[in-house]
Amino acid sequence: QVQLVESGGGLVQAGGSLRLSCAASGRTISKYTMGWFRQAPGKEREFVAALNWSGSTTSYADSVKGRFTISRDNAKNTVYLQMDNLNFEDTAVYYCAADPQNPLNRSYYPRIKYEYWGQGTQVTVSS
Repeated sequence: QVQLVESGGGLVQAGGSLRLSCAASGRTISKYTMGWFRQAPGKEREFVAALNWSGSTTSYADSVKGRFTISRDNAKNTVYLQMDNLNFEDTAVYYCAADPQNPLNRSYYPRIKYEYWGQGTQVTVSS
């Protein structure tokens, strides 16, 4: 079993930055595909970003491309989401997800049925 705990959320002004962390325990995630998703009030959960086990291949939703950066530190069993130039539409609960699959094609990352999920961290962007 893998337990995921997100942190780093909070209230930030539009144009500001936040860095989310996802700490894993119970098992090493060094061979897992890791993803970030978000869910805004009244909306379905949506894919934000993901990366492969080594961090060499990443995938981003069009809405965050160029503003968000996903990374990982396998030695720390942790995944990060650096969020810059935040806007009101980024307000949501952000969830970390992990799965042992490692598709060769990054286009599959949003469609993986991720096995493990964190509880989420709230990000609120004020205008």
